[in-house]
Amino acid sequence: MNKKPSINLSNPTIEPVTEEIIQTDIIVIGGGLSGMSAGLTAAEQGAKVVIFEKLPSLGGAGVYPEGSLGVGTKLQKKEGKGATLNDAFSKAIDFHHWRVNAGALHELMKNSGETINWVADNGVEFSGLKTVYPPEQSLWTWHIYKHNGASVTKNFYKKILASGGEIYLETPVKKIIRDAQSGEVVGVEAVNSVTGEKIVAYGKGVIVATGGFANNRDMIEKYVTDVNQRNMIPVKLRGPLIDGREGDGINMALAIGADIAGMQTIAGNSPYVDQDPPIRQFNGADYQKQARTSLSQPFLWINRHGERFFNESLGSSFTTVYNAMTMNGGVMYSIWDDAMRQKMIKEGPVTPFNAIVIPGQPMKALDQAIEIGMKEGWMAKGDTLDDLAKQIVVPAEALKATIAKVNQYADQGFDPDWGRKKEHLFKFQDKGPYYAVKGIRAYFLTLGGLKMNSNLQVYDTHDQVIPGLYVVGQDMGGLYDSTYDLLLEGSASGFALTSGRMAVKHIISTRLQNSGGLNNDE
Repeated sequence: MNKKPSINLSNPTIEPVTEEIIQTDIIVIGGGLSGMSAGLTAAEQGAKVVIFEKLPSLGGAGVYPEGSLGVGTKLQKKEGKGATLNDAFSKAIDFHHWRVNAGALHELMKNSGETINWVADNGVEFSGLKTVYPPEQSLWTWHIYKHNGASVTKNFYKKILASGGEIYLETPVKKIIRDAQSGEVVGVEAVNSVTGEKIVAYGKGVIVATGGFANNRDMIEKYVTDVNQRNMIPVKLRGPLIDGREGDGINMALAIGADIAGMQTIAGNSPYVDQDPPIRQFNGADYQKQARTSLSQPFLWINRHGERFFNESLGSSFTTVYNAMTMNGGVMYSIWDDAMRQKMIKEGPVTPFNAIVIPGQPMKALDQAIEIGMKEGWMAKGDTLDDLAKQIVVPAEALKATIAKVNQYADQGFDPDWGRKKEHLFKFQDKGPYYAVKGIRAYFLTLGGLKMNSNLQVYDTHDQVIPGLYVVGQDMGGLYDSTYDLLLEGSASGFALTSGRMAVKHIISTRLQNSGGLNNDE
């Protein structure tokens, strides 16, 4: 075999060659959560595995998740929480109205518990279970990492190399090779983006794990219909500053005859302040985090007509907020008065922004957020409601009528319109100043991709399996109807980890063992 580049996660060095031919067992396109899961599973089971990652580092968007889904885990048993597989699947399939790949969804959920146990066995620490729902409503599937998803990549990387696996950084795959006579996928062509060297890898299974197409605006506009509706405020991507999720794997598979499913569905995550990049509202300055927190407080949300459009008590259900905002032009305004401002500064938020800004944590940077927001155009301050309405371009009479109505609801302790919680019924002062924060929609994942069966084998446009081609993670299509299922908390990252294992196990049991065993050639 020709000499391979030497890869190091912190400081990769590459010994350039003109072209390299690799004979291996399993080829993984992408080094995110699903790709790393596939890589470690293959290495543990004695298969030769090569991972190609186009970025200079591993993990991709998989370094960000707080936790991942598992059903039937040791941690759930220890804490005495967690729905059964049947209960969790029933709720999930009802949520999607059965308009999904039920077989694949069930297999992923069935194998998710074993996957979380395996992740823990490989040195990744969990802090416990968490939910955004009332405890009595939760399925308790969200297993929280002590150090976010980055800890998974870090641990898996070391173990993959220690087990003989190979990882090529800055080496994007450019083509999936399909044999013209047999129809089987037999390998890939990759090119090192630094040296220009070409690498051709041959194996018994190719796994597409490129993370979807969240950072490909052309594909978003082509497939996600609600971003192009009339009078719709543009949706923004809340993703990493360096984001390789450009649909590479999906498009390469399409080029050899693969089919797609569910491409219209994205994981909406709203509301966000209209400031770029949105990810800074997670990991940026305090004023950015607190601006985002103030936006989602349950004081009063209005649309561009000055009317309530949503139950403000549900502000933590970010996919539901996204849907409601989509039906209202993709924009909203969070309204509060000066007493509410002082309450947030002194006492903290009424409702939390994840674990980033929580009740009891004074929002001392809120005035800075107001000052910067007014300069940048996503915050307004008015001495009167008429003045505020003029600044945010909503009908003043409608805004005043809405506030009169919510004041009445606060007095009577009941919201007959949307059923907002009694403790969230705040009364507005008769005099200003008043404030408005502009909110827009964001998304963090695409949920459509390649059409597949329950073994994660990719289908062609005739609904036939393309032998040797598998799909995992956010490149999988058909698992979601119109909305990310937040009740299955942590499902995107959980399914990424689980699918990587499932694909490798199927390749080993059906393609490697049946072909005479694993590739042990040097």
